[in-house]
Amino acid sequence: MAGTNQGVVVVKPALAKGTPSASFRLRNGSLNAVRLRRVFDLFDRNGDGEITVDELAQALDALGLDADRASLAATVGAYVPKGAAGLRFEDFDTFHRALGDAFFGALADKDDAAEGGKGGEDEEEMREAFKVFDVDGDSFISAAELQEVLKKLGLPEASSMANVREMICNVDRDRDDRVDFSEFKCMMQGITVWGA
Repeated sequence: MAGTNQGVVVVKPALAKGTPSASFRLRNGSLNAVRLRRVFDLFDRNGDGEITVDELAQALDALGLDADRASLAATVGAYVPKGAAGLRFEDFDTFHRALGDAFFGALADKDDAAEGGKGGEDEEEMREAFKVFDVDGDSFISAAELQEVLKKLGLPEASSMANVREMICNVDRDRDDRVDFSEFKCMMQGITVWGA
């Protein structure tokens, strides 16, 4: 698996700077499956049920994670079944678990599962996710920031500012036309309950 780790460092260069992000390993089992399926569907640009190396590289590039395609192909290739063009969801799940084990160790994952996850780590995961959307770092997610991230992900909702504003309104409790961390956290906890 040493070759796999080298490819991962190229794909996710921020991981080389220090401790891997806690948000990489999703601790709630049912939420993990829901989130992972959403990520899979985002990467599967043509909707054929497989993620090719090109689709994965395009998604990583759109997120600003310059992917070395040769290393990515070598890393992902080990998980693509013979005769398939890319990763099916089951293969993507196996790939995700292998990366988590490589960065965090399989034992740590078992400990988290036995404890039902750790509240402090869940909070940190939410803060990490919030930072992705809070582009200017002012501790609020504006409609423009949300639209920018949705565009990077290639989501159709990004095409209409009215749709983006409606998404903000759905979670904006204090009606200031932006989402603070508390509102974001409530939204994410609502998703956790719904997805569980």
